[in-house]
Amino acid sequence: MEAMEDDSLDVKDDHNHNYRASGSNKVRTYLSSQLSEISTVPQPVCATVPVGEAGTRQGKLWSGATGGSKFMDSDTGSESSEVSETDSTAPGAASEGKFALDSTSKFLLNAMAVEDYRKNHWPNLEKAVDRLLIQNPTDHISVSYAQIYSYVYKCVCQQHSELLYNDLTSKITGHLQQVSAHLQASPLENFIENFNIALTQYIASLQCIVPVFMYLNKFYIESKLNRDLREDLMKLFSDHVAEKHVNTLMPLLIKARSMPFEVQPSTMASVVKGLYSLQPEWAQLAPDLFSGFIPQINPPAVESLLQDYAAHDQKLQMELSMNGFPRGDQSRKRASEDS
Repeated sequence: MEAMEDDSLDVKDDHNHNYRASGSNKVRTYLSSQLSEISTVPQPVCATVPVGEAGTRQGKLWSGATGGSKFMDSDTGSESSEVSETDSTAPGAASEGKFALDSTSKFLLNAMAVEDYRKNHWPNLEKAVDRLLIQNPTDHISVSYAQIYSYVYKCVCQQHSELLYNDLTSKITGHLQQVSAHLQASPLENFIENFNIALTQYIASLQCIVPVFMYLNKFYIESKLNRDLREDLMKLFSDHVAEKHVNTLMPLLIKARSMPFEVQPSTMASVVKGLYSLQPEWAQLAPDLFSGFIPQINPPAVESLLQDYAAHDQKLQMELSMNGFPRGDQSRKRASEDS
């Protein structure tokens, strides 16, 4: 019991943390054993570092000790900012590079698509348009309308609508210029007939061309240009053919109307109606001529001019009878009450 009390009183301290023991020998033994244990523990080696580099190395030491942390002290703030700028600009540079690659690839794909249009699509369409333009209304030309329709559909889907429209109008314009030159060399006695053939053949060609270019008309001409393909192509005939020869054609038509059956009535009607459909204002150049084939060209009848209308009809009947067109058998005509 006394031994246990002695062990419990080996080391004590007072309120000033000064060690004291119940026995001096026991205190010396305890202290010497603690000092020997401390001397056997290995101590870290501290290298001598210049004063200017102390902060920098201290920061680096802490960054290495924390497992790759980006902690930097105030002396190395510029270095940390460089790292952060590099990290922040890397995604931007990558996105710019990706945008440049995308633009280049799109440009190359577009160039390839245009080249494919020039080599494959348009040559086939051009041949078909050529055959449709030169055909006669009574001729039968074997043209694959389904194939033409397919080419037009592919061109519109590949964003070549503008190219296709320009090529089509340029092709037809060239054809109409040749037609105009042919009419220019035509003799006057055959001019009306030749003009009617050119107009009739062109209208028949449009009846085949416009339907197969339906996708171009619907998704480009109507939606973006706010026009119609048939109206545009008829305007080409008006600009390049009819307008150039209307001053030659009008006197011939007026002369032919004054001489019955010099020109076939069907030909006269076709030419006059065709001119009116191209340019309605041309009716003002010869109102009497156009009024014989198109209604409501002359102003409406007025009651005060009924006697003039009757005189005009009598004059026309006299002219017909003098030119060998008798009035026919009048024996079965009902007698008037005055006779």
